[in-house]
Amino acid sequence: MSKYVIETTDATFKKEVLESEIPVLVDFWAPWCGPCRIVAPVIEELSGEYAGQFKFVKVNTDENGASAAQYGVMSIPTLAIFKGGELVDAVIGAVPKNMLAQKIDEHLQPVSS
Repeated sequence: MSKYVIETTDATFKKEVLESEIPVLVDFWAPWCGPCRIVAPVIEELSGEYAGQFKFVKVNTDENGASAAQYGVMSIPTLAIFKGGELVDAVIGAVPKNMLAQKIDEHLQPVSS
């Protein structure tokens, strides 16, 4: 796994995701999930490209169901984007790298007042 991707648990979710100073992409996944394995290398690539601007976190839903349930994750992979402790966007399923990068870019833009 990339040095820029953090595995978190229900116990560390608040600290790693909700209290993060920068936006976070959370990959809700499970080891048996085929599409999860397809999207994993994309997340690893993006984590290096956006290092320092965006945080990348993986949550194994088999072992950490409370976090997934709290945010209504019904299908995996669900790639959820959090900013300022709030869920602001999500993509369900294995999506192409350019689509995921576009979503990340949208959330890097400063909020206009």
